[in-house]
Amino acid sequence: MRNAVVIDRSDSVAVAIHPLSAGDVAVCALPDGSEEQLPVREDIPLFHKIARADIAAGARVVKYGEYIGTATAGIPRGAHVHTHNCASTDAQRDALRADGPALVKSLRRFRKEERGTG
Repeated sequence: MRNAVVIDRSDSVAVAIHPLSAGDVAVCALPDGSEEQLPVREDIPLFHKIARADIAAGARVVKYGEYIGTATAGIPRGAHVHTHNCASTDAQRDALRADGPALVKSLRRFRKEERGTG
């Protein structure tokens, strides 16, 4: 029975469509209709992410074919991918906002140049 899904072939994670327990095998439906099997290393709650392959610390995590975050630690294949080992792009964007004034000034200058007014 399929119990996980991969949305885009480039995804580094699958999404559990049933709760999974350590020792289970995640049977992932792939976009082309085929399947991929992953050993489940730890309990994975419903709709949470599972690493499809080893993900190195600092590597991008991809879901829906989109960059959603960065691994904050090495994540082995079949492990739970969540806030304990992945910093979301939203959190990273918020951290950049700490340097907000310089970023806003740079964006304003770019937009003026784009319009030909600066």
